[in-house]
Amino acid sequence: MEQLKHTDAVLDIRDLHTRFGNNVVHDSVGLTVRPGEIFALVGGSGCGKSTLLRAIILLQRPVSGSIRVFGREVLGLNDDEALPLRRRWGVMFERGALFSSLTVQENVSMVLREHTRLSGRLLDEVAALKVALTGLPADAGFKYPSELSGGMRKRAALARAIALDPELLFLDEPTAGLDPFSASGIDELVRSLRDALGLTIMMVTHDLDLLWRVADRVAVLGEGRILGIGTMTELSRMDHPVIREYFYGPRGRAAQEQAWKKK
Repeated sequence: MEQLKHTDAVLDIRDLHTRFGNNVVHDSVGLTVRPGEIFALVGGSGCGKSTLLRAIILLQRPVSGSIRVFGREVLGLNDDEALPLRRRWGVMFERGALFSSLTVQENVSMVLREHTRLSGRLLDEVAALKVALTGLPADAGFKYPSELSGGMRKRAALARAIALDPELLFLDEPTAGLDPFSASGIDELVRSLRDALGLTIMMVTHDLDLLWRVADRVAVLGEGRILGIGTMTELSRMDHPVIREYFYGPRGRAAQEQAWKKK
């Protein structure tokens, strides 16, 4: 498959190397995320998925390589240089990272207050809109994270991630720890937000149901490199033992069967 040019991709990673001491995490990792797609990164525990995400959002420094976001190299940028790019992406962390002492609406409006010059009334109105976009009831905006269910906290974290109308959204394990019903609701929300807001989404997940339902393309990370990239159907036909184990274990077969039943 022809590789997109740097300027055509929302995210373009090439020849990325990361290690901690003698432990090699990434060995010449490369991938490209296209505009408007939902791209997923999967792999076994400890393979370096979250480390790669942290490198992309400038929370982790790799040894060498290139990470270009919106056509600009991000490695080596200082905080002031990176700020305009950070305003163009949003991040939903695995555990939400919500401030427990603030209500949901205050968590969202804090981001707006830091990066915009909106008045107090407009801050509240925009924050309420973001909360509503994630499917939370209106009164949820006035509750504290501890007063919400796990699924509602995920939605609250997503509301904060889209506070600045990002073009690129990163989701770190968006359904982790949720019951099947709540996880299914997040599946539908991810796709609807992409379609409604024109987002490009990159997510790190181990949820096979989520992958089959919403991912346009998936990259499998293992052995320090990308073992395969493609649609879920394409990956399910690959012969690499790590990929086959991922797709043809009991959970993989069950998720695949459910996906086919819904087509």
